[in-house]
Amino acid sequence: MDPPTLSHDAGAMPPHAPSFDGDLLTDAETRRAAADDFGHLVRRVPRAVLRARSAQDVAAAVRWAAGNGWPVAARGQGHSVYGRSQAEDGLVIDTSGLAGIGRVGGDRVSVGAGATWREVRNAALGAGLTPPVLTNYLDQSVGGTLSVGGIGGTSHRYGMQSDNVLELEVVTGDGSVRTCSPTAHADLFDAVRAGLGRCGIVTRATLALVPAPERVRRYTLRYPDLATFAGDQELLVRERRADHLQGTVRAEGGVWRHQVEVVVFGDGTDLPDLRDCGADRQVEELTYREHADAFDRFTALLRSTGEWSNPHPWWLTFLPGSTAVATARGVLDLVTPEDLGEHGLVTFYPVATAAMATPLVRLPDEPIVYVCNLIRFTSSRDDQRLPGMLAQNRTLYDHVRASGGVLYPVSALPFDERDWAAHFGPSWPAVRRARQRYDPAGVLTPGYTSDS
Repeated sequence: MDPPTLSHDAGAMPPHAPSFDGDLLTDAETRRAAADDFGHLVRRVPRAVLRARSAQDVAAAVRWAAGNGWPVAARGQGHSVYGRSQAEDGLVIDTSGLAGIGRVGGDRVSVGAGATWREVRNAALGAGLTPPVLTNYLDQSVGGTLSVGGIGGTSHRYGMQSDNVLELEVVTGDGSVRTCSPTAHADLFDAVRAGLGRCGIVTRATLALVPAPERVRRYTLRYPDLATFAGDQELLVRERRADHLQGTVRAEGGVWRHQVEVVVFGDGTDLPDLRDCGADRQVEELTYREHADAFDRFTALLRSTGEWSNPHPWWLTFLPGSTAVATARGVLDLVTPEDLGEHGLVTFYPVATAAMATPLVRLPDEPIVYVCNLIRFTSSRDDQRLPGMLAQNRTLYDHVRASGGVLYPVSALPFDERDWAAHFGPSWPAVRRARQRYDPAGVLTPGYTSDS
C-alpha cells in the first residue's frame, strides 16, 4: 500500500492550541505513524497528535477539537485492526503516557488507561493476585480493551474484561472529566464499557482482582472432527472443569486440525472421560506467569517471520451455541488455508453468557455462545489479496448473521449506520441517545464509521 499523503504542512501548529501537560506534535513523522495501526489496512492522517499526560490534557484536547469541528480518536497501543484509533484531518490523543499503576490493595487496583495488561498483571502478581480475564496478547492497553469488551480464555468463568471493572474515569465528548461506576453515573458507566469510545475516552480504571494460582496444569488435546471438538469444550464449560479454555483450528497438510488448550489452576486434575485423540495428549506443569506469557512464543515467531508487521484482516464473531458447529463448518468451507496465511488460525471455543453482564457487548441470546475468529496473517505489506480478504469478511459476516451470530466489532470490516442498527438491535435507540448526551458534537472515534 502507498504511504499516506500528509493533508497539510508538516509542523504547522493548529490554531489557538491550549497548553498541555503533555506534548502536542504536528511533525510529519509523528502524524504519519498515527495514520497507521496494527491492522495496516487503513491510513488516515491527523492534523496533530497529543501525547497526553493527564485526564485534564484529554479534556482540554477534546474541547479544543470539538470547538474546531475536528474528529478525535484515542490511541493506546494502536492495536486496532481497521483504523479505529485514527482521525482523518483531526486529533489523535495518545494515551500511552497515562500508564500509572496505583497500589494493589485487597481485591482491586487503579490504573491509567494507557497501562498494558502485562504491566497490570505484573503489579498484581506481586501481591499474589491477577485480573480475572487476560487477553492472549498482553501488550494491549487497558483503556482500549475496556472500550470493546476484552475477551480471554477465562471468559467462560468471569465474562469480559469490561465485566470486571469497578470504576472508570472518563472524558466525555463535551470535554468533561467524570467518574462513573455501577452506583455513580451508571448510565455513563454502561455507555463507555464496550461502547467503542463513542461516548467517552477512558483515562483511568479501577479493576477487580482475584487470587492468582502459583501453578497450573495445561492440557493440549487434539480432536478428529469439529463436532467432537466442540462437544468436549462445551462439557468442560458446563461442568466448570476448566479454569482457562480455548480451542483452535489450524491447517496442517491441507487438512483442518482441531486442538483445545485446557488449563486447570492449582495442582490440576485428570480429564479421563474426554473424547480427544488420547495418544496425542500433552500435559504440562507450569507457573501461572509461564501460562499467562504463553502467547509470547507465538508473537516471537511471527516477528521473526515478519508476519507480525504485515496487514491483519482479522474477523471476530460470536455464534449461537445451538448452531455453532454448523455455522463454523460453513465458515471453514468458505475459507482456505491460504486465506489464513502460514501461521493463521481459527479460534473456536464456548463461553457461558451468564458470565457476561456488559450491556453493550452484543451476544446471541443463548446460554452458551461460541467465539469464532479468523486470525490471519499476510505475507507482505503489499499483499494483493487484501481487497478480496476484506470482501470475504463481509461474506462471512453475512453467513454468520443469517445463523444468528453477532460481530465482535474489532474486526476488519466496515460498518454503516444500517449495520450498526442491526448489530445493536433493540438497544440502538439507547446507544444513539447516549451518544447525543455525552458527545453532542459527534467528534469521538470517527474510525468506527463506514468510510474508515
